[in-house]
Amino acid sequence: MATSGDSDGPATASGEGGLGAPTRHPVAWQDPDFFDEEKLDAELRRVFDICHGCRRCFNLCDSFPRLFDLIDESESGELDTVESKDFKPVVDACTLCDMCFMTKCPYVPPHEFNLDFPHLMLRYRALENAQKKVPFAHRQLAKTDRNGILAEPVAGTANWASSVDNKITRPVLQVVAGIDKRAVLPKFHGKTFTARARSGAPEINTAAPAQGRKAVLYATCFVNYNNPKMGELTRQVLAHNGVATEVVYPSCCGMPQLEQGDLAKVAENARKVAGEMRQWIADGYDVIALTPSCALMLKFEWPLIVPDDEDVRRLSAATRDISEYIVDIARNEGLEEGLNPLPGGVALHLACHARAQNMGQKAAELLRLIPDGDLKVIERCSGHGGSWGIYKGNFDTALKVGRPVARQAAEKPLIASECPLAADHILQGVEQQVAKMGDAERPEVPARTYHPLELFAMAYGFAVEE
Repeated sequence: MATSGDSDGPATASGEGGLGAPTRHPVAWQDPDFFDEEKLDAELRRVFDICHGCRRCFNLCDSFPRLFDLIDESESGELDTVESKDFKPVVDACTLCDMCFMTKCPYVPPHEFNLDFPHLMLRYRALENAQKKVPFAHRQLAKTDRNGILAEPVAGTANWASSVDNKITRPVLQVVAGIDKRAVLPKFHGKTFTARARSGAPEINTAAPAQGRKAVLYATCFVNYNNPKMGELTRQVLAHNGVATEVVYPSCCGMPQLEQGDLAKVAENARKVAGEMRQWIADGYDVIALTPSCALMLKFEWPLIVPDDEDVRRLSAATRDISEYIVDIARNEGLEEGLNPLPGGVALHLACHARAQNMGQKAAELLRLIPDGDLKVIERCSGHGGSWGIYKGNFDTALKVGRPVARQAAEKPLIASECPLAADHILQGVEQQVAKMGDAERPEVPARTYHPLELFAMAYGFAVEE
């Protein structure tokens, strides 16, 4: 994965920071040394000592404050009097968002210090996974395909049981699975996106400037099971702009397993999906991922985990994020007319996993294509961090980290995020912010949040609600 830093001056093998692109090394999970506890501990100490002396990442996730406090409060105030067993809370707080690697760290490769903090945390979790230390409930939660298939025929009951308003089941879920009873969880639908897609594709606008393009949509587990309407809207918007689409979903991208260090499962999913996509790419289809975490996996993480797989490399090169793809149409062929202003202003949160794709603020560019827009772009962590923010020990910290985002989002009637989990979390933060206001200044809390594509579809006049 190559990304741009935000420091001044060129990056060299011995210089700090730079505007040059850092390089990311393949994850050596098949090397026995990767799981050697002593070698891992030595690398943790090397990196933690550098981080403690730098502290540039203090205002990102909770990993760094935990690390600095751990060392500062030790007997010597240095790493030599910190026990290795006390590293775990630092590792657990990392959400693998990549923002330290992307935007803060001056010591990423090609610097001789060779720091990749997120992938070091991944290595620690991979060892935990190999030692079967990942809690049973966490492993079950990560099985998104199985959970989605089981929930589909009983979606109403599943949503009732998972609702934060359910005072019977949510306390039980907190005890059994460690999921905070206050955390909003995704809803399931009774008919998946792939099932809906089998009913037929929307009619292609053959007069649109981009007529002739064709794309295969990688549905992603979230859109397939939790927000199939967004998938349908994507097809409608693209068809309106002349793009023929097909829908494919061989399996989850493995991001939930990546968070738990199950690299073998991630590699298995990568090979399965890439093999399924091989013929589509050969037939000239573009590949579009509908969730930024999944786009990041296909583009960057998979080639680092299975670097010798030609199908994975080919898929990486062919994949585009949905916002990125529509902006590309606008820049090259031009969009079909018919976009209308949205009612009220929009607060747009840029997801960390979209930022980590090194493609620029494509969601913001997308919404700026809508005429007469009032757009507030928020480029900060929401605090949610994949599944991290829903757990009992993390939920309050997640809200605290996301408070600046919620404060800004509360200023607009429409709230959007590329990350669906972050979007719901931000809305909970907005509810907290609004509750603190006096009656005279208290705005109405939005009923829901949106993906930027949903707002784009709204601007075209498509019905966004089910």
